[in-house]
Amino acid sequence: MKKYILLLLISCVSAVSKGQDSLRIRLDSLLCDPMFETSQVGLMVYDLTADSVYYQHNARQLLRPASTMKLITAITALDQLGGSHQFRTQLYHTGNISNGRLDGDIYCVGGFDPMVDMDDIKAFVQQLHQMGVDTLRGSIVTDCSFKENLDYGEGWCWDDDNPRLKPLMVGRKDLFVNALIDEMMNDSIVIESIQQSDGRCPANATPIATRSHTIDQVLVRMMKQSDNYYAEALFYQIAASTGHRPAKASDARNIVKQLIRKLGLGSQPYKIADGSGLSLYNYVSAELETMLLRYAWLHGPIYDHLYPSLPIAGYDGTLEKRMNNTAADGNVHAKTGTLTGISSLAGYCEAENGHQLCFSIINQGIMRNADGKAFQDRFCQLLCGDKEVDKAKEKKATKPSARSAQKRRGRRR
Repeated sequence: MKKYILLLLISCVSAVSKGQDSLRIRLDSLLCDPMFETSQVGLMVYDLTADSVYYQHNARQLLRPASTMKLITAITALDQLGGSHQFRTQLYHTGNISNGRLDGDIYCVGGFDPMVDMDDIKAFVQQLHQMGVDTLRGSIVTDCSFKENLDYGEGWCWDDDNPRLKPLMVGRKDLFVNALIDEMMNDSIVIESIQQSDGRCPANATPIATRSHTIDQVLVRMMKQSDNYYAEALFYQIAASTGHRPAKASDARNIVKQLIRKLGLGSQPYKIADGSGLSLYNYVSAELETMLLRYAWLHGPIYDHLYPSLPIAGYDGTLEKRMNNTAADGNVHAKTGTLTGISSLAGYCEAENGHQLCFSIINQGIMRNADGKAFQDRFCQLLCGDKEVDKAKEKKATKPSARSAQKRRGRRR
């Protein structure tokens, strides 16, 4: 009986080994595509369940990541700031309130919250009214000392439609003070001899109100929609965690490099320029992105916030129309990246044998981004089992969610 069981185990192991070898051969065959005669690819697949590298090709080659750089920013931010971090915009005043009139200045303190909108402006004005203010005489001062005075990131192309990196915006536009004044007038607050200026809020100023948004709210748009403005806002939150005012991009870069050293990859000559991946100066590797994904998976407080923010193949975000009706559909949760000549994809999936995988694929030097996406999609389909799925029967109501993340976390332990 024992001999029979032993033979059965050997047979099972042999079958699994043959299956893995077969998959590696099929992955190898993808690299024979003629597109690689004129372009490069760096990729790595890590088996999280087995805790070992499953597959790699040019994994340490330095490449421009495009928007998969947002993964590096997100994981660093969650590691440095924690999942409870808040983006804050604050209003203060100096002077006195007497008989409904504020004789003093209002200070608008920007904390580089990318989600500030007219609801926040209205809330500020409502708070002024609740304090009994019906008349304002003084100045409205804009405090943008949160970050360095740079409108754009290092290595951004001048002819791109790039977002301006102002720490006090409303609806992504540099109109905060104008919007505040308009709303005060709409709310019947009388403005007498008002002036506008820039400056720093004094330490003895009186708080009026604070509006905030969570890191989860920012991550969802940053990752699902690949929003560059949101990514740079998070990058400067990392920088501000050093306590430096104004916060500098170089502060954030140093913290990213600290995490890279923690991974044991500090000797590699990576170049970190910005938080969004817009910069042409970013140079990382598929190995780095994969090891950061592994780091997040091993650290629940990071993974629990990162995983739900990632686009889901066939369902939402920048992967909504990719890998439909395949085993990767609803399985692959990953960040996309696209720049001229660059296409990338990095994230998580579940293999056919139930193992959890993380991966990074960076295609560079491709003149048709569709070619890079097709390669990545086919690669993921092979990882997930390479079978067709009739999603119409699944009703799409079974959209993967945080529940699937919890299921995967349970398997990790």
